[in-house]
Amino acid sequence: MNKPRPVQVIAVSSGKGGVGKSNIAVNLGIALAERGRRVLVLDAGLGLGNLDVLLGLTVHHNLQHVLDGQCSLEDILLDGPGGIRVAPSASGSLAMTRLTAAQHAGLIHAFSDLGDQTDVLIIDTSAGVSDSVLAFLRAAQEILLVLCDEPTSIADAYALIRMMHRDYGTSRFRVLANQVRNDREGTQLFEKLTRVTGRFLDAGLHYSGAIPSDDAVRKAVQRQKAFMEAYPKARASLAMRALAEKVESWPLPSAPGGHLEFFVERLVGAVE
Repeated sequence: MNKPRPVQVIAVSSGKGGVGKSNIAVNLGIALAERGRRVLVLDAGLGLGNLDVLLGLTVHHNLQHVLDGQCSLEDILLDGPGGIRVAPSASGSLAMTRLTAAQHAGLIHAFSDLGDQTDVLIIDTSAGVSDSVLAFLRAAQEILLVLCDEPTSIADAYALIRMMHRDYGTSRFRVLANQVRNDREGTQLFEKLTRVTGRFLDAGLHYSGAIPSDDAVRKAVQRQKAFMEAYPKARASLAMRALAEKVESWPLPSAPGGHLEFFVERLVGAVE
């Protein structure tokens, strides 16, 4: 009997809002799906999810219904653009810290059922450093930190890195420069961050490339489309494909850490 292929779990996060994090999560998923990967994007903005709005999807059930036992995780999954699947967030004010023991167990069971249907799980976290965000970051194998060229973005990214490194021992962060003019500006932005972190932390920061400022991204958002789908030849789309190629070279976890149920066990453990 063949062992199941490890599932790559990537949390896409940022220190602050407004840096295009959700757009990155969705379009990275599409770029990986183009390369033959089976991708599930989880809207982890519990209570403030927006992937359905971003993509113009109609939600009938969400994660709250799964946690309440009203339906299975499979039942809430939406067919997204480019062959990806989307798990919509719970509405209202649900926080991971409020889950009961039964809900914890149900969440683990729900994700374990998807382990043989998924190659990559991309988690679109909320902005900031709430307990929910930290729980998802701690459970993921890779953290992709989205950065833009604003002082607040750099400062908040540093705060998130410092907290994860100091309190939880996270030693590897992937950094993506977004909304930059060119690759050189992206590299300079990464260097700004490393100058700050290097003075105080020994965490490993790895540059994952840059997504250029592109009017196609704004147009796609207005149309409630993913820019990879609406403008596949745009500069941003080409850069996203280059990022997906890099992601495929990231090391896969060894069992049991590569199973989705193990990811959720770590997630649950982070909030108990």
